[in-house]
Amino acid sequence: MFARVNFLLKVEVAKAKAELIKSISSLRRNGKSIGFVPTMGALHQGHLSLIEKCLEDNDLVVVSIFVNPTQFDNAEDLDKYPRTLAQDITLLKTLSSFKIMVYAPSVEDIYGGTVDAVNYDFDGLEYEMEGAFRMGHFDGVGTIVKRLFEIVKPDFAYFGEKDFQQLQIIKKLVKKHEIPVKVIGCPIFRAANGLAMSSRNSRLKPDYKKEAPFIYKILTTAKLKFGTKSANKVTEWVIKQFEAHKLLNLEYFTIADVETLKPIKRKSKKKQYRAFIAVYADDVRLIDNIALN
Repeated sequence: MFARVNFLLKVEVAKAKAELIKSISSLRRNGKSIGFVPTMGALHQGHLSLIEKCLEDNDLVVVSIFVNPTQFDNAEDLDKYPRTLAQDITLLKTLSSFKIMVYAPSVEDIYGGTVDAVNYDFDGLEYEMEGAFRMGHFDGVGTIVKRLFEIVKPDFAYFGEKDFQQLQIIKKLVKKHEIPVKVIGCPIFRAANGLAMSSRNSRLKPDYKKEAPFIYKILTTAKLKFGTKSANKVTEWVIKQFEAHKLLNLEYFTIADVETLKPIKRKSKKKQYRAFIAVYADDVRLIDNIALN
């Protein structure tokens, strides 16, 4: 615990990296641990679960709120992404009035005059699943996460397993670029009906919101089937379930090795597998995953 008990109230939002760096430099010099939770805002209980874990582990928590343009392959999706900064700040204050600092930069503060993503090599992780359907997405993710790490210089960074592929890619980024931060994955936070919490859920129309928990129901049943059936049989079953659904459209379902993220060819007791899914509920794209063994 440190002395600046009104830290968040004094600097509610740092909108420039120079301001952020100045505010936390003395804490770093005094050996205080800095935890980091990067977000795109529209905070929900899933984000709060990450921040609560970060609060438990660190003296100061930096929460970034930045809708990163370089990780969107669809301009309309970028425009529609919810932006609720004032509401987000109010929500964060309910967790801690002195251990959280918010970094809400402009695009210019992050990128300067050129808003471009760096091309990264993540040893093939970037070409599977999300990478196959969202060209350049993980270049954008790698670009923004690396820049935020360079600005915040956290000791620990926390990411949710809902974006498990992203989590694995960020771990690869840290390893390949020798970034001195410990990346910690946190369990998926779900609503009571099983739907994985996501900022995109706020855009679901009533009928689609009612049907969206079907995704988790399918994942849990697929997990049971994976115990006795091949990956191909499980995949065929999942496809049939969505073909019969009137509202939800399956984009992909993949059972993959958690290390390589490549689709399973033959089960091995020595490997860990997860099922990954992407579904359209009208124009809202939802992703989820589940550990299978």
